Amino acid sequence: MDIAIQHGKVEMSPNLRGTVEEKIGHLGRYLQGMERAEVKFTAETNNRIADGQVCEVTMYGHGHVVRAKAAAADPFVAVDRVVDKLEHRIEKLKGKLLGRSHPRKHPSVDFASDVSDSGEDVPDGQPRIVKTKKFEMKPMTPEEAALQMDLVGHEFYFFTSSETGQAGVVYRRDDGQIGLIDAG
Repeated sequence: MDIAIQHGKVEMSPNLRGTVEEKIGHLGRYLQGMERAEVKFTAETNNRIADGQVCEVTMYGHGHVVRAKAAAADPFVAVDRVVDKLEHRIEKLKGKLLGRSHPRKHPSVDFASDVSDSGEDVPDGQPRIVKTKKFEMKPMTPEEAALQMDLVGHEFYFFTSSETGQAGVVYRRDDGQIGLIDAG
């Protein structure tokens, strides 16, 4: 697995780098085919925040994106916490992928992302678009979109419905259930 580490203003010791490469590399044993992992360390500068070391990992493979984020007072503990979250999410993905091998299920979904920032000028005090995400959308069922939403850890997920060909959104409701907004 290819592992890219970004550490910004966080002190990256060889020991921490080795720990990250070892633990993230071992995640490949849970699901073969995870091709790439991006690890990003950030540090909260507010002294009132006890868990100031943040580790975010995004893994790509099998046409899916799995993301987790954890914070702790020590970067090694943050890595352990994010690895625990990733193990759970990868096991969930593996279960879903194995369940899809049944003939009634739909094929896997490819997902790629390209992120860019908008440089347009907007008058002061007015909301403006500060981030644009572009990605290829393969048609999928609402169930597959809900799975993708869980894997990236978001509260909603925008997709193209394979049933209607129209845009749709699945979202996490306050009661813990999943809602669907379908334009079709």
